Amino acid sequence: MSLGHALRRIIEEYPLARLDPPAGHPLASVIRKGAPEELRAALAPIDGPFLVKGSPGRGSHWAAIPWLAVFDPAITTSATRGYYLVYLFPAHREAVHLSLAQGTVAAIRNHGPAAAGAHLRASGAALKARISDFADALPNATIALGSAGELPEGYEAAHILGLTYDLPDLGDERRLHRDLAVAVAAYRALKARGGLDLPRSDGTA
Repeated sequence: MSLGHALRRIIEEYPLARLDPPAGHPLASVIRKGAPEELRAALAPIDGPFLVKGSPGRGSHWAAIPWLAVFDPAITTSATRGYYLVYLFPAHREAVHLSLAQGTVAAIRNHGPAAAGAHLRASGAALKARISDFADALPNATIALGSAGELPEGYEAAHILGLTYDLPDLGDERRLHRDLAVAVAAYRALKARGGLDLPRSDGTA
């Protein structure tokens, strides 16, 4: 298996897999183990450390939007907080988004479900400006996941920048590795330039 093959499997098999319980399902194992292993292999030429996790959901429920994430442990070890790189699999099309994203659950807890989206979008715009030199290589200013709900809509709002692959794109393993390296560089640049610490509206840090 390769990174592209693992991503393709998730895209193609997830809709049907959701008809069965996730416990013991082979695709759940791919998302939790197989795909993270391929992503770690793709990250091997890049100096780490990196923590890689994949989630098909929790307990007896498949996630509306499965994900495969890369964390810098100095920033965060969880998709709930901080910022990280993540492959998100939309529900409405055969594609995958590579997103530099903010933690969604922490924003919902801190600002409430009604205000979290607006907070994340405003923060994301400021963070995008902070790493504007990556906008050409990671041109997606927004993403769509095709699923209603607090978390999918939060993931959309939490997006900073990234790109999208359709199924034919996943056959180009060199491109996937090259794009991943650029995304890691953007992740590190955001860290070096202040991370999520943004000036307040009164101009103070």
